Amino acid sequence: MADAATKLKDLTPSAVHSAYDLIKPYVHRTPLLTCKTIDKIASTPQSPEALVGTPFEGHTPAQPKFRFFFKCENYQRIGAFKARGAFHGLIRLIEELGEEEVKKRGVITHSSGNHAQALALAASTLNVPAYIVMPEISTPSKVSGTRSHGAEVIFSGSTSTEREAVVADVQAKTGALMIPPYDDFNIICGQGTTGLELEGQYIETVREKPHLSIHQGSEPKTLDAVITPVGGGGLNAGVTTYFSDKPTRVFGAEPSFEGADDCRRGLEAGERITTVKSLTIADGLRTPVGVLNWMVISDKNKAGGVFAVTEEQIKAAMRLVLERMKVVVEPSAVVGLAVCLFNEEFRRLVESEAKDGWDMGIVFSGGNTTVEKIGMFFS
Repeated sequence: MADAATKLKDLTPSAVHSAYDLIKPYVHRTPLLTCKTIDKIASTPQSPEALVGTPFEGHTPAQPKFRFFFKCENYQRIGAFKARGAFHGLIRLIEELGEEEVKKRGVITHSSGNHAQALALAASTLNVPAYIVMPEISTPSKVSGTRSHGAEVIFSGSTSTEREAVVADVQAKTGALMIPPYDDFNIICGQGTTGLELEGQYIETVREKPHLSIHQGSEPKTLDAVITPVGGGGLNAGVTTYFSDKPTRVFGAEPSFEGADDCRRGLEAGERITTVKSLTIADGLRTPVGVLNWMVISDKNKAGGVFAVTEEQIKAAMRLVLERMKVVVEPSAVVGLAVCLFNEEFRRLVESEAKDGWDMGIVFSGGNTTVEKIGMFFS
């Protein structure tokens, strides 16, 4: 814990800038998109029927005003933001131990798919052997994507405990060096570069097209708010770190199915929840939030809170993005949009705190799904 506290002090916006300088040659500057139709839908009150069975049943539905700016990490290398953290983690490891040592021992991680593919790509690019522990229930396309970069895939059970046990066994045999999927200083800084790019692109976009902002007529400075998915919490902690010296508020979004909203529940209880066993369709969010990430996300001076949505709400948000934006996303990617569309607690917060509304960044975290999976969701 003392080590985590020390690292927490070093998690600063300047650390994110330093990470960006290192990884820029290896990652894409992903697009920032807008969609007037989705802005309009989100800025319309939900029907009273939608609130039946919730604490807001019988209340007048909220009418927040949104202008969304979608950061499309589904167009990142390997189809997800995870490439940022993987490259940063591996580059820093080589700096620390030397290229010869890292190449001799190789690297290892555990992941349901996106970090798996990301580390496999980074290792292949920098000529380092990679061992990737993946749950047996991982999406086949993510498994094949990981193998396509030359990594050795070893299967495990689906819980983080089961994954970590297999990692320990492989490390004992190979000496491979661990690059964690989310609970790590360098991973967090790498993922935080998503927020750095997002802010810069927002300012460029609104300067060129002022009508896209809810604050027309004023000089664009920064976003009012950003929302990202929360699984292990690396992306949210990184983006929160980047915006920690700015007025932008950063929120998290989780699926509620089978207790996958561990971060939200932990914030409510006042302590981190250490285990999650959920088969939510948002398969990238089935892990408990990491220790260092929790320290960032639970800091009310930095983070705005975490909100949860149902499986049906995730599907509805995914359908909107597919049909209205023509953008392919995986379920994990749209939980933030689903919160803005359907979570009445969050919508009331925006309505009460922002009379004119918010320019809001939404991170589409990845697009690693298949036509077959999409068909199953909407059959």
